Amino acid sequence: MNSPLVYLNGEFLPLEQARVSVLDRGFLFGDGVYEVIPVYGGQPLRLEEHLTRLDGSLRGIRMTSPLSRAEWAEVVGRLIDGPDDQSVYLQVTRGAGPARDHAIPAGVTPTVFAMGSPIAPVPLAGVRAITLDDIRWRWCNIKAITLLPNVLLRQEAADKGCAEAVLVRDGRVTEGTASNVFAVIEGVIVTPPKGPELLPGITRDLVLELVQAEGLPARERAIPLDEFAGAEEIWITSSTREVLPVVELDGRPVGRGSPGRVWERVSALYQDFKRRLKSGVMA
Repeated sequence: MNSPLVYLNGEFLPLEQARVSVLDRGFLFGDGVYEVIPVYGGQPLRLEEHLTRLDGSLRGIRMTSPLSRAEWAEVVGRLIDGPDDQSVYLQVTRGAGPARDHAIPAGVTPTVFAMGSPIAPVPLAGVRAITLDDIRWRWCNIKAITLLPNVLLRQEAADKGCAEAVLVRDGRVTEGTASNVFAVIEGVIVTPPKGPELLPGITRDLVLELVQAEGLPARERAIPLDEFAGAEEIWITSSTREVLPVVELDGRPVGRGSPGRVWERVSALYQDFKRRLKSGVMA
């Protein structure tokens, strides 16, 4: 079986041949950022928006993009493997310094890595989730590779048989460990506003666009935990999970304990958007 092709520092090569220095600051300090771009029918979903977010993350850690938009698009295009649903992962680290030193060294060449992966089907029956204190840092709007808090929080959810942990800071819901969150409260679709406490999700923004275009009531506002826990519906959104219903939160059913009617409508809108993307109607 052939090894999948990846991109590393200007070369396309088999995965098992990809090597990074042990002095790379991504390896030593988690000094880097990443993006995950879904691809449907060979068409990347909102590539420009993903690259804009990547630029913002890089600026947030005092870096500039090592590739132009056209070069990124070429890398993504080369890594797309057939028409099946997949994602392309992009990662930029500050590169390998002369020694292990917390201060940022001058003249370091960034390490640029990219690879493709299949996207697993979304479980339409919904998933279980728990709420946990948000123990992460204060700049969660930067899509950084320093994900140890997210890993530990997600594992705590997994230990309890749950697919996600919804994080809470100062009594308000922020996001999941690897997702944005939505709730239907008194018939209104609500999601926390953008800011340093959460990642500005591309899928999150797309869902808001779709529901607003459909005329469904939607708001961006803070969601206190008690309101969230009593919501009629809860969803999580991400590039690879799309719009995923949460049917149980902290051991209690959400709404009727099955995917809600508003989610069914929004999921249909999202799937229709995917179909149009695959047909080449939009990019």
